[in-house]
Amino acid sequence: MTENAPAPVDWESRFRADDAPWERGGLHPAFAHWAALGLLTPGASILVPGCGRGEEPLALARAGLKVTAIDIAPAAIAWQRARFAEAGLEGDILLADGLDWRPATPFDLYWEQTFLCAISPKLRAAYERAAHDQLRPGGVLLALFMQKDEPGGPPYGCALPAMRELFPADRWRWPEGEPPAFPHPGLNGKPELGVPLARV
Repeated sequence: MTENAPAPVDWESRFRADDAPWERGGLHPAFAHWAALGLLTPGASILVPGCGRGEEPLALARAGLKVTAIDIAPAAIAWQRARFAEAGLEGDILLADGLDWRPATPFDLYWEQTFLCAISPKLRAAYERAAHDQLRPGGVLLALFMQKDEPGGPPYGCALPAMRELFPADRWRWPEGEPPAFPHPGLNGKPELGVPLARV
């Protein structure tokens, strides 16, 4: 680790200590938004990297999608597996690093929520490569870009100009118009911007 690199976050300890202010404590409102746009198609395969203790993997499974959720924290994986078992639903809940893991078959959809903003900005190129590899051509990255002006993190700010550089037009198709904003109740109302990016 270089002198200026941020120290790695011990996500397992954070979950065990219930020190997780990024958690919304309920289903993300972007779920209803993406569903209304017809993007959450029953039968579609979807990856939820850095799933933590989010409500979205189970909600996606209930909506009929084929869910794969991954996280590097065993406590988060145990929580997700218990929720799926209690609901009697199936999903692939895997202990893995979302930046390194690659599927045998690329996914139709990728649910991004507080994963990109959680990692060091120095790892964002690796994130973009992973997401591109993990999605099939034409697959959609359901991005939620954290808007935060203060330096440091996590969460780290994901300003749209930087995101357009990270997800260039020769690899991702950007939608037209202004993206909807979803204020985060656990982060002083800081908005996440919902942007569906289609993999080229």
